[in-house]
Amino acid sequence: MSAWARMLDTLVRERGPALYGYAYVLTGSREAAEDLMQDALVRTFRSGRALGSLDSAHAYVKRCISTAFIDSGRRAAARPRSAGIEAPEAAAIAPDASRHVDDAVTLQAALLTLTPRERACVVLRYLEDMTVAGVAQTLGLAEGTVKRYLSDGVARLRETVPQIDFTDVETVAVHQHPGGIR
Repeated sequence: MSAWARMLDTLVRERGPALYGYAYVLTGSREAAEDLMQDALVRTFRSGRALGSLDSAHAYVKRCISTAFIDSGRRAAARPRSAGIEAPEAAAIAPDASRHVDDAVTLQAALLTLTPRERACVVLRYLEDMTVAGVAQTLGLAEGTVKRYLSDGVARLRETVPQIDFTDVETVAVHQHPGGIR
């Protein structure tokens, strides 16, 4: 078995569920997540080159999943639509009179209303616990751009799902000099 085939096998066995979960959160569909993950694996390993470590292979495939997801949204928006056929709308969330709504299902439906880039940024930042810099590096965007997508995405999610906390916990440590301010 070649080095790239061993790496692919190890990646799918050890990190496959995490990669699938990431794709599922982005797409909201089991079938679309499977397709997205498979496409990312094919793109990553089609050249037959081995990636240095399991962590680098995982990061590369995750980046391929993000890129393919964003590109698919861009392609869908660019396609002309027939005059008589309506495109399915994003999942709308109806308020529950009993106020006992499953937060996970509600959040998934709310995430599906975001644009692909907003969704990717929110998922990486709040569900994957990445820093803004990490999200920017993963998606190949500037940190300011990621902050804008996060701001817009979280604002839309707060309108839809006010019971879920999107408090940004990323802080900068402040160290005080022992002798006070000089």
